[in-house]
Amino acid sequence: MQKRRCGWCAGDELYEAYHDLEWGVPVKDDATLFEFLILETFQAGLSWITVLKKRDNFRKAFDGFDYKKISNYNQEKVDSLLQNAGIIRNKLKVNATISNAKAFIKVQKEFGSFSNYIWSFVDGKPIKNKIKNYKDAPANTPLSDTLSKDLKKRGFKFVGSTVVYAHMQATGMVNDHEINCFRYDEV
Repeated sequence: MQKRRCGWCAGDELYEAYHDLEWGVPVKDDATLFEFLILETFQAGLSWITVLKKRDNFRKAFDGFDYKKISNYNQEKVDSLLQNAGIIRNKLKVNATISNAKAFIKVQKEFGSFSNYIWSFVDGKPIKNKIKNYKDAPANTPLSDTLSKDLKKRGFKFVGSTVVYAHMQATGMVNDHEINCFRYDEV
């Protein structure tokens, strides 16, 4: 018998693997939280599958998403990224990645870790929604609005409420798996 999955990933092997192994799994590791933040930043205005297909290229281009290295990128590095056909070459998003790395480090210093900071918005545990059909999942919520505003206040860029909510879904801060999906109770 085939596993029942959320409707959004059906029929695409890459999407199914991402759904089965990563999406909605609570992430507390700062490096992984940063990776998802950057990927969600680049996804703004595009489909997630576009970013997912380029994920390995992003990882190579951005030094394994090492936020300490990224925070020190210079114009030469920015220029090389903008020439890299393997990633999404958007100057504003590349520059946002650098400023987000700097803001990320500041948050770590203030809260001990980025994880401590971001998970405080959900009291350290995932919000378990009861989505029957993925099409009914919200694109943003009052909580993602609040988190978005706080991130912007701290100097983050490309962190609108929809991007933030997608990050919350990806990193398991909210469980938006459909209730009949095999992953719903697993995460």
